Amino acid sequence: MPQSMINEILKEFILKKPEITELISGDYKKNHIKIFMLRLDEVHPVISGNKLFKLCYFLKDTQKSTHKNIITFGGAYSNHLAATAFACKKMNLKCIGIVRGEMPPKLSHTLLFCLDQGMKLEFVSRTIYQKMNEKEFINGLKNKYEDHILIPEGGFSIQGKKGAALIHPYFSDKNFTHICLPMGTATTFAGIVESNVDKSMILGFSVLKDYNDIKERLIQLNVDNFKKYSLIEGYHFGGYAKKTNELISFMNQFYSQHHIPLDFVYTGKMMFGVDDLVSKKYFSPGSQILCIHTGGLQGNISLPQETLIF
Repeated sequence: MPQSMINEILKEFILKKPEITELISGDYKKNHIKIFMLRLDEVHPVISGNKLFKLCYFLKDTQKSTHKNIITFGGAYSNHLAATAFACKKMNLKCIGIVRGEMPPKLSHTLLFCLDQGMKLEFVSRTIYQKMNEKEFINGLKNKYEDHILIPEGGFSIQGKKGAALIHPYFSDKNFTHICLPMGTATTFAGIVESNVDKSMILGFSVLKDYNDIKERLIQLNVDNFKKYSLIEGYHFGGYAKKTNELISFMNQFYSQHHIPLDFVYTGKMMFGVDDLVSKKYFSPGSQILCIHTGGLQGNISLPQETLIF
């Protein structure tokens, strides 16, 4: 169902159905649990992971609207900006990226990619960027760019949540005890939590430091308070897009063992957390755990060469 719907909306793309791969490890076997990974990173070589799903309904709106301009937001290494720029080029849409921070002397590889895809970049100070959801800021965009479809940062919206919910049918019939995924804006997390109708416990691994507004975010996205979920903190490695040698070493070790590349912003942190929880006996014997790979591998290009073995 989700694949056919996405294929219908994004006719210009050749998309691959994500596989579920079992991760074989002596530690998992010793603890009598099984861990699997949903390979959303392989859906598309550019718009990989959850980004495609969160954009889905926004792009659908452009097909029935006269608005052919898309405006969205993100930082210098934003997976969301890169995915939006690529999608808009494919669908012959104009797009503007509001970038957090002053324009640097040298643009990141992500922003260079966005420019190459035809996205117009507008840099704003971090102070102004924090006001992006305020009425005055939004009205300013309307006056400047006239008719457009506005996509919040990371797709944080009811439409973004609705798109993320399309991920659920890929594993809904597998009877997993736990579903694990990294959490940034909480849009994908909200979509998975809301669409969950079985007994699975949804675990959200925060990649942000001092992430105190998650419950407010779920309320904004109209997620039922009685849904089963738990928030896992302590694996942010210093904050959003921060990293340590320990995390990088883990990612290389994970690739050597499972031949699956991770990114250091999202999925790498989640998998480190999952392995740590396994060692601490967090999961009961007999647990069947699914970890969602949310893609975003383009961010690894920002690392110095030879940092990663993949």
